[in-house]
Amino acid sequence: MPEADVAILGAGAAGLSLAHRLAGRVPGLRTPSVVLVDAPPGPLRPPPRTWCYWTSGPGRFDAAVRAEWRRLRVRPPAGAPVEGDIAPLRYRMIRSDDFERVVSLDLARSPNVRRLEATVEAVEDVPGGAHVHLREPDGRTRALSARWVLDSRPLGSLPAARTVLLQHFHGWFVRTERPVFDPAAVELMDFRTPQPADGLSFGYVLPTGPCEALVEYTEFSPRTLTPDRYEAAVRHYADEVLRLGERQLVAAETGVIPMTDAPVPRQTGASVFRIGAAGGATRPATGYTFAGLQRQTRAVADALRRGRRPMPPAAHPARSRAMDAVLLRALASGRVDGPELFGRLFAHVPMERLLRFLDGNTRLYEELAIGLRTPVGPMLRTVLELPRLPRRPFDLPAPPHPPAPPATARRPSTETA
Repeated sequence: MPEADVAILGAGAAGLSLAHRLAGRVPGLRTPSVVLVDAPPGPLRPPPRTWCYWTSGPGRFDAAVRAEWRRLRVRPPAGAPVEGDIAPLRYRMIRSDDFERVVSLDLARSPNVRRLEATVEAVEDVPGGAHVHLREPDGRTRALSARWVLDSRPLGSLPAARTVLLQHFHGWFVRTERPVFDPAAVELMDFRTPQPADGLSFGYVLPTGPCEALVEYTEFSPRTLTPDRYEAAVRHYADEVLRLGERQLVAAETGVIPMTDAPVPRQTGASVFRIGAAGGATRPATGYTFAGLQRQTRAVADALRRGRRPMPPAAHPARSRAMDAVLLRALASGRVDGPELFGRLFAHVPMERLLRFLDGNTRLYEELAIGLRTPVGPMLRTVLELPRLPRRPFDLPAPPHPPAPPATARRPSTETA
């Protein structure tokens, strides 16, 4: 008999979400035994990070929500900003340390979930299940037997793709001396940043108060930047665009999200499946992942509790992925101007509908209407080009350099790039 019914590899957003959905008993359904394997402190454990998503009504992880907004703002390179109310949706922000704390409290009380700190060295299919080969922090090795394995660990490389862009970013959590932020609205895309030669860039501001916000510089481009260039880009945005004045840097975060049309396999063995970003939960055209992985883990947990094969569903509809492939190729080829394209969409499509479109919740007639707001000629040429493009392998860049320790309050004139 297996040592556990379910082994969950990785305790990030996907692993913790699935463990939380399987914790405890549900009347009339099965209560599987679960082992959640988390990497020991070190390079395999990701640093604190921020997840955002939009939804209407209450959610499973509301206790971890740091802030939420109903207004979004998009700023073109020049001219008036576009602002809209996304009701009944809310744009929500969760910090990973808050999420882990909330979920861990529930898991600690669960009779059927136990946590194990170890490094996964290999996963082996065996008759009737799988063996997970582990190395514990003291160097000892062991094999964990499970009927099903759900693997949420990050991919080391991507399947062959026609197009790959990297969404890479660096952000500061700042506290300013004077009220400079509008707490009622998110600066979703601020294109007043210098644009790179390949791809596009924008600022992103999540205000949690008049004097507090996450201020981020983001690029969609083929290559990441060096740490000093990220720092310079955020500093330019904070000083020259937002004009924040005196401020204190409370924390920083850096990340890279692949935006690709590569089909990510969700099954890697007879009893082994991938979930989360590793299982294709990231929306290719936006980089948003949290909502997609919740759809996946909800379906997987339901299958396990009903005694079914826990094949994770595709997190995004096939039609959405096809449209994303066209958009990514049009941006990567330079056939369309990114800031102009996104500015036009947000200016002419109600924001609530556009967010539903980005989450795969629109009807065909709505998607056709949105498509007519894009540069139709370049998009049609891209549609015709895609079937002829070869798929090529793509190695993901190394994990981002850890951000520098937070700085104390100081005047912008004393900072150096």
